[in-house]
Amino acid sequence: MKLKYTTVILMFFIAFAIPVNGQKTLAKILKSGEIRIGLTGNQPPFNMKSKSGELMGFEVDLANVLANGIGVKLTTVVMPFSELLPALEAGKIDAVMSGMTVTSERSVKALFAGPYTISGKSILAKSSVLSKLKGTEEANNENYKISCLKGSTSEAFVKKYMPKAQAIPVSNYDEGIAMILSDQADAMVADYPICVITIMRNQGKDLVTLEGPLNIEPIGMALPADDLHFHNLVENYLKAFDLAGALKIIDDKWLKDGSWLFSME
Repeated sequence: MKLKYTTVILMFFIAFAIPVNGQKTLAKILKSGEIRIGLTGNQPPFNMKSKSGELMGFEVDLANVLANGIGVKLTTVVMPFSELLPALEAGKIDAVMSGMTVTSERSVKALFAGPYTISGKSILAKSSVLSKLKGTEEANNENYKISCLKGSTSEAFVKKYMPKAQAIPVSNYDEGIAMILSDQADAMVADYPICVITIMRNQGKDLVTLEGPLNIEPIGMALPADDLHFHNLVENYLKAFDLAGALKIIDDKWLKDGSWLFSME
């Protein structure tokens, strides 16, 4: 499957080739022969670790095809979500692909290519709690403790729509899930696909989520704000992915076919 869409995309790269005398980030990537992409490694189905410790997921496949197209080596840099954009601004990484929603606030600090998929927020909780939380209005109560990923749009969502609730920012999703299971938190706000996959991974533990997302969020690739040539190059590649049907192949693999769950750490 991977070989199939890689081959198709490489054919499109030839047709979509553009001059690459870009600014500093693109020039550095071409000179070093390496692109450094930051992610958390803990956001299934976007990115996560396999039982063998290797990174896998929607964005890992997409990053590999992108690196192959540019003709450079892919180096993934794993770090907490809240550190990704600061690392990009500091030049420690060349891009971010980590289930990152495109927002006006983030667009001040970075250029976004895409979106390459769409997500939305949901609520993860035990069934006894979720039966009372039909939406944000019911969750906006000082008696509820809501965990959320630190520095994410999930944290912003809780603060905006559930200001009376006790928000508990966590470093990663595993920490937030553990808090629900141990009754240290009543619920967790996260991307809808992550909530669904968490339930599938924790069968028999009485975890449930809403029937659908509460909003719509575009997920894109964050790039340095001062390199328009790099942004233009990536945008052209993503368009090629879409035209070749590669995004659909990746989407089907990670968002519709759950067989990869058995390979997760």
